[in-house]
Amino acid sequence: MPNSKRIAGLVGPTLVAMLVSEYPLVQPHLYDAQIPPVVYLSGVLMFVGGLAIVRAHLYQRGSAGTSPTVLMALEGVLLVLGLIMTFKAYSR
Repeated sequence: MPNSKRIAGLVGPTLVAMLVSEYPLVQPHLYDAQIPPVVYLSGVLMFVGGLAIVRAHLYQRGSAGTSPTVLMALEGVLLVLGLIMTFKAYSR
């Protein structure tokens, strides 16, 4: 639970600040002339925050009785799968 509170303490205020600054009622014309990299950056920051929450909870439950070698092997497999998917997504 302390990890969850620590993550929430970082992600919560970040999400509030980002969402309030981009909220249509606060800045109604923000995305009218917005360049794609700024929109992409906003999405990436939200993705990282969500991913941090999911990873913290999955690791706490999944790694309780698992050896570090098994976890490293599984992460290696996931890395290879992620690289393959990324390559396939951007190749012709």
